[in-house]
Amino acid sequence: MEDDQEYLKQDQHEEEEEEEGGEEEELSESEKLLFPRRRPPFRSTRLHIQRSSVCSRAYFVVIMVFFHVYIINVIALLLYVHYNNGPEDLIPSDGASSSAINGGGGGPLPRSAPSSTQLHVDDFSQSLSLPRIEGIRVGHVQQISLASDKTLVMKTLSLKPLIFEIPGFLLEEECRVVVQLAQLKGLMETQTPALVQGHDESNLPLLSLSTEEVFGLLDLNQDGLLHKQEIVSHSRSRDGTWLNADSLRQILFNLEASSTGTITLEDFQHIYAKSQSTAQRTRRLTNQYKQRSKNTWLYQGQGSHHVLRTLKKRVIGLTRLPSSLVELSEPLQVIKYEHGDYSDAHYDSSPTNLETSCAHTRLASNASSVTEVSCRYLTVQFYLSSVEEGGETTFPVADNRTYDEDGLVQDGVDLTDAQQMCHKGNLRVKPAVGTALLWYNHLSDGKGWMGEMDEYSLRGDCPVKRGLKWVASSWINVDPDHLQQARYQRLVAQRHQAQSGREEYYQPLSHNNLHQDL
Repeated sequence: MEDDQEYLKQDQHEEEEEEEGGEEEELSESEKLLFPRRRPPFRSTRLHIQRSSVCSRAYFVVIMVFFHVYIINVIALLLYVHYNNGPEDLIPSDGASSSAINGGGGGPLPRSAPSSTQLHVDDFSQSLSLPRIEGIRVGHVQQISLASDKTLVMKTLSLKPLIFEIPGFLLEEECRVVVQLAQLKGLMETQTPALVQGHDESNLPLLSLSTEEVFGLLDLNQDGLLHKQEIVSHSRSRDGTWLNADSLRQILFNLEASSTGTITLEDFQHIYAKSQSTAQRTRRLTNQYKQRSKNTWLYQGQGSHHVLRTLKKRVIGLTRLPSSLVELSEPLQVIKYEHGDYSDAHYDSSPTNLETSCAHTRLASNASSVTEVSCRYLTVQFYLSSVEEGGETTFPVADNRTYDEDGLVQDGVDLTDAQQMCHKGNLRVKPAVGTALLWYNHLSDGKGWMGEMDEYSLRGDCPVKRGLKWVASSWINVDPDHLQQARYQRLVAQRHQAQSGREEYYQPLSHNNLHQDL
């Protein structure tokens, strides 16, 4: 009995210890995890399993899926906007409708040309570029759409220079309108570049000067040394014979390379002789260039005939250039070739260097620039009539493997003489009414802007044998200096803004509503 009572007491004591241990387990569960309590081997223990929250995990997965879908949509939207925006203009137009113009070379086209009343002073893009149409290969044909209901075909004629032909660019009725406007304006005899640049015989020096005499004329202070200011001041004489552009370039180059910034007589004799030999090779394309035709210029801005304005918009769509560049380029030149008229092979543009400035940006050019040259990035030529015989546009060295100016004259044959040797040209295009030609006069600089002049862009006009030849040329002027071009357009915008303010102030006395077709 005593043993039974003692056993019951021991069992009751163990149950009390177990209850106390349970309370400790509930009060300090974290300690139990760190320091587990040893259980009697014959007693079963409860396993505490922590269940994961299924709802929380599903909610997290859904949130991450929506987040990734959102990121993908944002990236797709940015790519869509990037590849569907054309090049920005230096002077964008406010409210100008973007016409449905799509080129065949891929990529969207810029907006339609802004009117002169929409030029603003501070609206300039810092990322202007000059898009170029891809030629692919000679004979390649691509579709272009310059209107919502009209698709044209553009064919690659040459890769050096890059030349395209677009039949049906103008309707015959539109061609007749341009011809009539030119006749109303009045045509004048075309002057050759030699006469314009002062290379005709009337400007030749009366005396033949030696190298020592040239040095003495340049040395204003007679100190026996030539300084940069002395060279620049005499270069403005426009004589062009004893100090031409090639001589000036050589002299200024040696002045910059000299440690003293001066040139002695001995150095000048060597430089002058070298520059004169170089000038003899390049003078032929300028001094001996001949042309016989009649021409006039037609204004294409606000108030001009709607056909002329439509033609400019088509040029913007075809070239894919910023509308501001086209708006501020030269007017449309219309040329008439009668029987026997022609023009020798020449370049539409000019090479540029530190001593020259573009004629169209002379408002913003450096005052110390020596000469002004034509800077024409590309040419768009329109045939306003067909020619019965002759009158082809010739590109003498198109797609030559190499170009050498001395190679233009071989065995007494001068390829630049379009009057006699037009049939020797590599590429000849027969005029057809309504057809347009586009070619680039300059290469790309590799950074999206205008580079060096393309020497293969030499072109001329064969003599007309039967019929009349009417052509119009639209040149797009671009300064090779990107900042110079932007500065020029900013000055034009400022002048226009000031003029608009004066016209608004003197509204009753304004004559802006007069017709300006011509």
